[in-house]
Amino acid sequence: QVQLVESGGGLVQAGGSLRLSCVAPRNIFGVYIMGWYRQAPGKQRELVATITSGGLTNYADSAKGRFTISRDNAKNTLFLQMSTLQPEDTAVYYCNARLYVTYWGQGTQVTVSS
Repeated sequence: QVQLVESGGGLVQAGGSLRLSCVAPRNIFGVYIMGWYRQAPGKQRELVATITSGGLTNYADSAKGRFTISRDNAKNTLFLQMSTLQPEDTAVYYCNARLYVTYWGQGTQVTVSS
């Protein structure tokens, strides 16, 4: 069973920053498109950002200019650096690996207080 393990969520005040991490198995991390999604209460899960094995990135409009997705290939770790956080960023953030199949992490809660 493939495990994606997220960490780094928490409670932060509006305007603050957080960095999320996701560790994936080496055989997944080196090939799959890795990404971050989020799901707020009562809403559908939505894309935040993705990054290919070659480093090409894609961001949701809500994340552009505030969030940065990156990867450390030596450590099989995906990151999401979030800055200027707002209450509307409050959600459970999920790590995702996608190619022929899709894998999800268990999620990490991010709460932004006003």
